[in-house]
Amino acid sequence: MWNPDAYLTFADQRGRAFYDMMSRVGAQSPRRVVDLGCGPGNLTATLAQRWPAAVIEAWDSSPDMVEAARGRGLDAHVGDVTDWVPRPDTDVVLSNATLHWVPQHRELLVQWAGQLGAGSWLAFQVPGNFDAPSHQVVGELVRGTKWWNLLQDLSFRDSPVDDPVRYAELLTDAGCTVDAWETTYVHALTGQNPVLEWISGTTLRPVRSRLTASQWQRFREELIPLLAQAYPMRPDGVTLFPFRRIFVVARVG
Repeated sequence: MWNPDAYLTFADQRGRAFYDMMSRVGAQSPRRVVDLGCGPGNLTATLAQRWPAAVIEAWDSSPDMVEAARGRGLDAHVGDVTDWVPRPDTDVVLSNATLHWVPQHRELLVQWAGQLGAGSWLAFQVPGNFDAPSHQVVGELVRGTKWWNLLQDLSFRDSPVDDPVRYAELLTDAGCTVDAWETTYVHALTGQNPVLEWISGTTLRPVRSRLTASQWQRFREELIPLLAQAYPMRPDGVTLFPFRRIFVVARVG
């Protein structure tokens, strides 16, 4: 289950990548704009401000996230992105920090590029930090003797995403003009155990779903010193958290 409140922690820092991605989308007067993986809808709602005449369509697999998005007045639907098909008037499709959860997202990107009309835009952003210390220490803990029986299907070893060049090749071959890049944000986080709080809303979601409340609490307690060693708090109380992200903005046709 996705927790909208947990996901909205550090909303400003998480949202920066969305705005950087959308700044490269050149659509002027799109008829329909679709957000696949809209989450709680806080970022999706800004699309109506940019394109007030467009129909804003939002999808997420989490009923809780969709409920939160509907609370912001969005036309949000519960559904898997693998089942989504663009309507004929779709001019912009975007997906922010969602496709890394979808193993077949490469095939979907090519499929969508073939279904969208000429001049349409397809934009997505995915984390590229799967080799970062935050993932490494979680993987080490998951693979430890204490937790292995409960979490052995969560390897935290392989990256589910490609580099920008591979995505550029994929969508160029599909007939798109592609702008692909990567950025490492250095987030200045404050508070107690801020990296743990950050990854609790995303990376640790599969772990949480397999543990009881007491097990989850013990897992967190064991993870805290490992993350503190990997991301030490500065004397001024700030914890610097580098986060690499991969961006692709493609124009069809």
